[in-house]
Amino acid sequence: MANRHRGEIEAFLDGERMTLVLTLGALAELEQAFGGEDMLALASRFETGRIAATDAVKIIGAGLRGAGYQHSDEDVSRMTAEGGAAGFISIVAELLSATFGGSGK
Repeated sequence: MANRHRGEIEAFLDGERMTLVLTLGALAELEQAFGGEDMLALASRFETGRIAATDAVKIIGAGLRGAGYQHSDEDVSRMTAEGGAAGFISIVAELLSATFGGSGK
């Protein structure tokens, strides 16, 4: 079971319940993936709500790896989520909320 106080969320990907968390290492991975932005710049970037599919792949991949899974971004790009595209957006929004604050679920 995910611990929201540690920034963890649960999501169903490929029909399997998985835990995602953006650890410090996962955030560093995202900083590098998004052009060396610092954590505050990342939070501001994601706050706009405009996230491309490639952004979602990177965020979900980093969250999975932060939780200990070995899925590459390529693996993530082939996964399915409950609710289709809306399901992926929901996962990203919940993960970012758990990481950077906000009401979340």
